[in-house]
Amino acid sequence: MTMLPFPMAEEPDQASKEKGRLLFAGATDFLKGVVAMDGLPAPDRIEVCFAGRSNVGKSSLINALTGRVKLARASNTPGRTQEINFFTTTGGPYLVDLPGYGYANAPLKIVEKWQRLLKNYLSGRQNLRRAFVLVDSRHGVKKVDEEIMTLLDKSAVTFQVVMTKADKVKEKDREKVLAQVRKALSKHPAAYPELVLTSSEKGDGIETLRAIIAGLD
Repeated sequence: MTMLPFPMAEEPDQASKEKGRLLFAGATDFLKGVVAMDGLPAPDRIEVCFAGRSNVGKSSLINALTGRVKLARASNTPGRTQEINFFTTTGGPYLVDLPGYGYANAPLKIVEKWQRLLKNYLSGRQNLRRAFVLVDSRHGVKKVDEEIMTLLDKSAVTFQVVMTKADKVKEKDREKVLAQVRKALSKHPAAYPELVLTSSEKGDGIETLRAIIAGLD
């Protein structure tokens, strides 16, 4: 049997599930929003970051992971959140919410400033263990996603693709999108070789993603 490149992450075993559950059962709190590198909190623990184009469902995913309805604020205006937002977990890593990219409504100067901050953050944060790049299950990898993946390659930051909104796609259509995603990822040396399929609305894949984050050292 031929193994697919970038298979789905396997369901975690009971111990891993419990580790993930415990991590996110504790308090998760907003720490600060950062607009410049000198505002970053001390790298005194590992961190994971979440990146994705606007409207990919990033806020909903973070809220589903943490079990908090309004921890990460979803905005109806793409690109409104232009800060790097840090959240603390109890005894675990920082969760870092990067601003949505690929938006067209923000002024060019703001976009350029954000891009500089993002590049500096990704290339200069030693305690960053993994970036989760969110890709919409209905649309697959877009050009703006390729750009962030290339930046992660150059920064030598391991990234893992998390497919969002899986409940919005019929299975036959999903397979086409997955084939496109796998092909796109094959060009990126920093891509972690497993995908996570999620639905924030239905809770699919949330337990798996919690276990993955809890298992990072």
